[in-house]
Amino acid sequence: MQELTYLQDLVVILGFGIVVVAIFHKLKLPSIAGLIVVGTVVGPHSLGIIDDVQQVEVLAEIGAALLLFGIGLELSLKKLRRLWKMILMGGSIQVGLSTVAAFAISRLWGLPPNTALFVGFLVALSSTAIVLRGLQQRSEVDAPHGRLILGILVFQDFAVVPMMLLIPFLSGQGGFTQNVFGAMLSSLAVVVGVLLAAYLIVPRLLKCIAKTRQRHLFILTIFVICSGTAWLITTSGATLAIGAFLAGLVVAGTEYRHQALADLISFREVFASLFFVSVGMLLAPVMLVENLVPILVLLVAILLGKSLIVFVTALIVRMPLRVCLLSAVALAQVGEFSLVLSFAAKGSGLVGEPLESNLLTAAVLSMFLAPFALAFGPRLAAGAGRLRVLNRMLEVGPAENAPDRMARIKDHVIIGGYGFAGLELARSLDECDIPNVVVDINIANVRMATQKGARAFFGDVTSYEVLMQMGAARAKELILVINDPSAAERAVRIARSLAPDLHIIVRTYYLLDIEPLLAAGANEVITAERESAVEVASRVLKRHQIDSEQISRQCTLVRSHTEDE
Repeated sequence: MQELTYLQDLVVILGFGIVVVAIFHKLKLPSIAGLIVVGTVVGPHSLGIIDDVQQVEVLAEIGAALLLFGIGLELSLKKLRRLWKMILMGGSIQVGLSTVAAFAISRLWGLPPNTALFVGFLVALSSTAIVLRGLQQRSEVDAPHGRLILGILVFQDFAVVPMMLLIPFLSGQGGFTQNVFGAMLSSLAVVVGVLLAAYLIVPRLLKCIAKTRQRHLFILTIFVICSGTAWLITTSGATLAIGAFLAGLVVAGTEYRHQALADLISFREVFASLFFVSVGMLLAPVMLVENLVPILVLLVAILLGKSLIVFVTALIVRMPLRVCLLSAVALAQVGEFSLVLSFAAKGSGLVGEPLESNLLTAAVLSMFLAPFALAFGPRLAAGAGRLRVLNRMLEVGPAENAPDRMARIKDHVIIGGYGFAGLELARSLDECDIPNVVVDINIANVRMATQKGARAFFGDVTSYEVLMQMGAARAKELILVINDPSAAERAVRIARSLAPDLHIIVRTYYLLDIEPLLAAGANEVITAERESAVEVASRVLKRHQIDSEQISRQCTLVRSHTEDE
């Protein structure tokens, strides 16, 4: 029976997944890499336990759609509007440079122009599913590099639509160029029309459903919105996953986004795991061994080339050096939409063998390495502030110049990060005549602080040398107000090794960050989750005219409860 075959495959995949991911967790390796290994092991090219890949691919496509629907729920159109510079500038520069570079190299390799351009399309795209999943697990989506990475990925995802429409034209089956532009315009009209209709209808529909107070009805409605919007947008030539992502953005603009995400998350995790397994099934170990040299050449060229292009893109949009490095490492791989493009071009003669198979294998290997690259990125970026040549090029005061301006300062406060919190802290300290120094890897922030008369230096606060130049050994306090939990943890460890008696305070967003930061040596960790909970409780109680002593007692209870979480 067909139904039992589906069930059998599902049990095998999830069973192997539990074992392998548990082992990877024990070895402190990324779980996504473990799921890709599962796909390779049980797939038709290895043990052959699952020989019908198409059955898994159907479920995997649903998984990719649910994964991107969830990502869309967490972003919202309002948040994307704040990222317009990252999306338009960063995305267009990265996709454009990657396509041109791959086209030029392919032409030198002797490929015809149409094939070379298509290879450029394949190489330009990165894995939205893997990278954003990794950033979410590390709580780095709102970090500076997370915002740049997200902006570039969103542009890449939308760029898939015209790339898909150009396949018939590149393979000589699409007629005249104006037909391609006509298809693009009609596709844009479909996407805009569906989104506009959804924007007008979805909030009212969800409001009506929420009034019934039937949770199962709400879940069914969310699934219909996700799958229905995605299906309608696929008629424009877009993939199901992109349609689901846009549907998530629409729902995120309503007041029901959190409930939708809570109801969806268990389904999303299961189906998303199938997506990563399906990627592993594409890898053929025998083919890898037989064509090892050309595959490795392709893999190294892709990883190094894309890293360099993303790094240059980040510099062009004036990102700090650490952000440039982290973004370059995170986006070096080829993405799942590249596989979609490759499958769409099968049989068209656009890419012949053995290049097609070698490219596919190199793409899957790059996706397998992506979680490891995300984990390795912070270590690579840790010494960014020590690159003196780049510091001089960026025309900011590097940290090594600090001793000349801080020779007589002691018992001062070091402020790591000059965003809103850092700016207000520095202002308060100045007004109270407390000596302080600012260090940041955001060039614009350093310049702004210098203009305000602050002692501000360009440097990476996670660097031992930078903290030493800031006078950490004779400072009174180190205050870290940066939006990168992993960077903050590293800075705390280094500062504690340099100055055992230094008082260290860290601002972070999530309660989950408290334990690792305290273990690293922080004296205090202030979380936005906890303080917002205290502020909400305080304001509500004041409105109910509760006396100040009882409000203070309740706020203390809120803090103690969040400490127990």
